[in-house]
Amino acid sequence: MRSRTQSFLTRRYRAEGSVQVPDDLIVEEPLLIHLDGNVLSSTMRTPGHDFELAAGFCLSEGVLGDAEIVGIRHYATAAATDSDVNAVTVETGGRAPVPTARLGSTSSSCGICGIEAVDQLTERLRPLSLHDPWSMKLLLSLPERCDDVQGLFKATGAVHAAAAFDRTGRLVVGREDIGRHNAVDKVVGRLLLDGALPATELALFVSGRASFEMVQKAWAGGFTALVAVSAPSALAVDTARHAGMTLIGFARDGGGNVYSPERYA
Repeated sequence: MRSRTQSFLTRRYRAEGSVQVPDDLIVEEPLLIHLDGNVLSSTMRTPGHDFELAAGFCLSEGVLGDAEIVGIRHYATAAATDSDVNAVTVETGGRAPVPTARLGSTSSSCGICGIEAVDQLTERLRPLSLHDPWSMKLLLSLPERCDDVQGLFKATGAVHAAAAFDRTGRLVVGREDIGRHNAVDKVVGRLLLDGALPATELALFVSGRASFEMVQKAWAGGFTALVAVSAPSALAVDTARHAGMTLIGFARDGGGNVYSPERYA
């Protein structure tokens, strides 16, 4: 795995003076994603779990159609070792529709950059199947339960975390990335590759805000609850209510705001 941090010498200033100290910074590099060898998109990401990121991205973007992933591999036109390659291809044996390449590079803060209409992302999704209500006490405890996942954040202060938990509060999978969307795609991709989707009995935690893209990716993965430490957008709430997904924002210190479903309000 490529190094995810890089150390720099910096001068730290405080009221009492300054001192020269090493500082670990998060690495940010581009990843080019292909589908059956066809260019799909590029994204700035933290190296590591690239196969999961590619799989989760393909699922959440709806480019797989009804095709199943049969393999993922590093992709290069010239001989190179895996550690040198910042490109991957998701293989469906040609069963997935030929994708339309997303023009330009998707930044680490961009979720639906290059997508012309929000409706394109949700029109293929159906409301989640009926499920038992979640325990509010459990959902509000997820930020604390996610503490062990955030090693890179503790080291650099510059990454987001996403994690899936079951109804007992057990951590199923957790990932970090400089891009909050990438962190979610890595979690979704891991579950997809493990045959654990739809994630009807899992809740998704995100360390940032609950934007529309976060809700849409959670919906695509089949999650029935989404918990965020920051605010949701109005569109995110509308989307979660349409999906039938429990949505909590401002989850911190054992409290939070429940925005969806309305029966919790």
